[in-house]
Amino acid sequence: MKAAVLIKTGDAFGAFEIREVPKPIPQNDEVLIKVAAFGLNFADVMARRDMYKEAPPIPAILGYDVAGIVEAAGTAVTNVKAGDRVTAMTRFGGYAEYAVTKASAVAVIEDGMDNATATALTTQYCTAYFAAAEMVNLHKGDKVLIQSGAGGVGTALVQFAKYRGCEIFSTAGSVAKLDYLSSLGVQHPINYKEQDFETEIKRLTNGKGVDVIFDAVGGASVKKGFRSLAAGGRLICYGAAEISNKNIFGKITTALGFGFYHPLMLMMPSKAIIGINMLRIADEKPEVLQRCLEAVIRLTKEKVFVPTIGKVFNINDIAAAHDYLEKRKSMGKVVVQW
Repeated sequence: MKAAVLIKTGDAFGAFEIREVPKPIPQNDEVLIKVAAFGLNFADVMARRDMYKEAPPIPAILGYDVAGIVEAAGTAVTNVKAGDRVTAMTRFGGYAEYAVTKASAVAVIEDGMDNATATALTTQYCTAYFAAAEMVNLHKGDKVLIQSGAGGVGTALVQFAKYRGCEIFSTAGSVAKLDYLSSLGVQHPINYKEQDFETEIKRLTNGKGVDVIFDAVGGASVKKGFRSLAAGGRLICYGAAEISNKNIFGKITTALGFGFYHPLMLMMPSKAIIGINMLRIADEKPEVLQRCLEAVIRLTKEKVFVPTIGKVFNINDIAAAHDYLEKRKSMGKVVVQW
């Protein structure tokens, strides 16, 4: 089978090569999927930049979410069967014509759903659901700040916060993205390139702060976000986009920008900082991933979750797809198809 193999770290162009590789064989609890399309996530960019310690050594096949048809299922698999159209989260290996993954990370999709949309439902929408429904429980009237709301996870978080009746604040870096956020239902879009979000949150909330912040940026954004929380506020960190594409000094500065926290700093104002890594959840809590995936499929059928496809690339343009995502040009999910 063919796969887009990461052959060197660094810049997107020249990092990948289409190669013939062995077709994977599913174990008893695994599913083999003939991949029609796979999605990109910012973790892919971090892996290419050699900044994701869990990534396999190169040459490596990246990829965390795919859509396609079940080719074969292990003897212990009961939730899907050969011939089913599915979406799935993969533990790497998604950039290939065939991918194998645990049955707990696979869900059947409706015939009317296109493959590009299906790729968004696992990593990104499961991350959003896990963050907003399991790690915190959003309530009607909660003030919620979603950093980078125009991205894939950001879009899902906005949709779920709207579903729960929250007052939504969200950041983006262009007029087009701010308009997009408004179209999703964000009441307070904030241009982070022209406005300091901490100052804006203070102004818009009369100095009280927000109840929940979802942060995929990292660095100083986390420290400022912590200061922007109201009493009882929760800060959920699920990414560190700010640290990508920087030299060693920039990385150190960004890492230090997160700040240092003592338990008393959390206890006295009654605030919480929560970290999320969905790959670790998939590895160690497969029942949680399956529960989240089932909820995402249900909410998609109910039109609560409506993925936005930012752009679809051909497999031969994998480098351009990576570059497009890394430069934050996308609104919604970036997809590559065979």
